[in-house]
Amino acid sequence: MPAVSSSPIDALARQFEPVAEIPAAVRRSLLDALESVPDPRKKRGVRHRFGAIVFVSICAVVSGAKSFAAIAEWAADAAGDTLRGMEVGAPDASTIRRALTRAGGDGFDAVISSWIATRLCAARAAGTAGRRRAVAVDGKTLRGSRTGDERARHLMACLDHGAGVVLGQVDVDIKTNEIPMFATLLDSISDLTEVVVTADAMHAQRGHAEYLHGRGAHYVLTVKGNQPKLRRQLASLPWGDVPDGHRETDTSHGRKVTRTYKVVTIAAGIAFPHAAQAVRITRTRKRIGSSARASQETVYAVTSLTAPQAQPGE
Repeated sequence: MPAVSSSPIDALARQFEPVAEIPAAVRRSLLDALESVPDPRKKRGVRHRFGAIVFVSICAVVSGAKSFAAIAEWAADAAGDTLRGMEVGAPDASTIRRALTRAGGDGFDAVISSWIATRLCAARAAGTAGRRRAVAVDGKTLRGSRTGDERARHLMACLDHGAGVVLGQVDVDIKTNEIPMFATLLDSISDLTEVVVTADAMHAQRGHAEYLHGRGAHYVLTVKGNQPKLRRQLASLPWGDVPDGHRETDTSHGRKVTRTYKVVTIAAGIAFPHAAQAVRITRTRKRIGSSARASQETVYAVTSLTAPQAQPGE
């Protein structure tokens, strides 16, 4: 196969900082799940199970490894301690490289998404039950994934707001965009009943709203220029008569940002499926220590949640 010009492990590792050691019970359940990932290699000459190689690679990367060589070094060091009793060997860098560069992403994503969903269900049962579950759909271009003439990889993922973990992701091909991949991504979540799905303006699509309603979910969708008629309708609502529902201020990157939320129930006339409330968010940004005037931006959103189901502060 052709040589890979840069390591995909390096591109992945740049997305986060190293974390503490993975607990033994979590390691075991993860390894058990990864054993079902399809092995793309020919059976002849195989010394290390494919699931075990992926498992070792994950453990190494979250511990700070940023190359195939670093993964192999971590595996060799961990063989007598961290991996003791796991029936996992220490593959060398070339073995790891061959296995991972031949792997198909869809099979891995399906297995790891199922594993994460199972752990989240257990966590909710242990103490987070009763809270409304929220999932964010968002796209991200992987830094460092552009190689030669090939464009950078763009993934669209769904993130559990409460747990802060990715539930599933899909690769967005260069010939398309995120919109047709929306349902494909959320189909990876078996039950969306009463789940609130948030997404940016690209996904303020009538088809998306109907899809979510059909699966028993709710939505909160930002509305911008890609839906000009809907945005005009939202902007023309009597916001001057609506009191501020919630205000929050945060300071970061040398800026003070204040967000003021107004929410109004939609009686009729808004041409968007299952919309129950409209939201106006006014963002005021001021650079700390600067004499320049603050900038202000107004953003609109629609939600299928009714007033009793969700207040502005939520």
